[in-house]
Amino acid sequence: MGAPLPPAEETESQLRFETPKAKLIEAAQRSLRSDLAEFPRALAAFEALQNDPEALAHWDMANYITMRKLGYNDHGRVHAFITGAASITITHLLLEAGVKPDLIESGIGDGDDVMLVIILGTMLHDIGNQVHRAGHEAHGVNLAIPILDRIMTPLYADAFKRIKVRSFILGAINCHDLNPPPLTIEAGITAVADGTDITKGRGRKAFRMGSVDIHSISALAVDQVVIEAGTSKPVRISVTMNNSGGIFQVEEVLASKVINTPMRDYIELHASTRPAGDEQILTRVRLEGSQFVVDLESGEEVAVDVDTAAADAAQAQAEEAPVPEP
Repeated sequence: MGAPLPPAEETESQLRFETPKAKLIEAAQRSLRSDLAEFPRALAAFEALQNDPEALAHWDMANYITMRKLGYNDHGRVHAFITGAASITITHLLLEAGVKPDLIESGIGDGDDVMLVIILGTMLHDIGNQVHRAGHEAHGVNLAIPILDRIMTPLYADAFKRIKVRSFILGAINCHDLNPPPLTIEAGITAVADGTDITKGRGRKAFRMGSVDIHSISALAVDQVVIEAGTSKPVRISVTMNNSGGIFQVEEVLASKVINTPMRDYIELHASTRPAGDEQILTRVRLEGSQFVVDLESGEEVAVDVDTAAADAAQAQAEEAPVPEP
């Protein structure tokens, strides 16, 4: 294992998750309250959600099924808070760069509405796992509706607008695992935020419970994920690995959710191994279009194609979809 990382430091519009993940929910709460301070409706929705007994029960039962019955990584409350904080950081960076999410572009809502959609959609995206992993996206949509109505009704006097805003949340829940692929920027943010929770603190739980597979092993190789402003695109996601085995997490979990969503135009994705990690096979990986460019220790570069079938399908559906009226 490499040398311990320094304590996490957060700056404006930057979010850093690393292991060990001590008091993660508290850290995520602080980050969310700070980031949502200028968005009163979204902040009120977050406060209501984190204290909602139905949501709390959903998170616990989703985790029971995924971890106890399937041996998967954490899919409960901790995952909800981590991905929620990541999604809001990504959204802040997009808005600061002048990107207009679909809710704004369509004329249906403003930045406060976008933040509400992102926090509720992301934090509730995995609750359908309590029914079964198979079809958990659709189960999640059905389970989320009463929670959303309870939280959103006091915040939206106009029921017509509330239902339209809610549709973006349901879309994010339904598309977070790319099945079907996301069509809106909001749904893409939820999918990408879900993909950023890949550090070893999450994988260690499954590993200790006897789930020894490429998912749990590769998750142990990821030390840190940093979300911050990019140079060529609005958002940069940097992954630091202690072992090159972590590239599976980057390619299969995170990169696919960048490439196969509308977020592909707005995110730079970089991954690198720590110098003090395992024997160096590669030194850096970066996403360029639909290819991974791998910098080998020998100095060579190797380009690896990534499956873009989901992105192609999403583009075809988007071209045929009607434009909603404000």
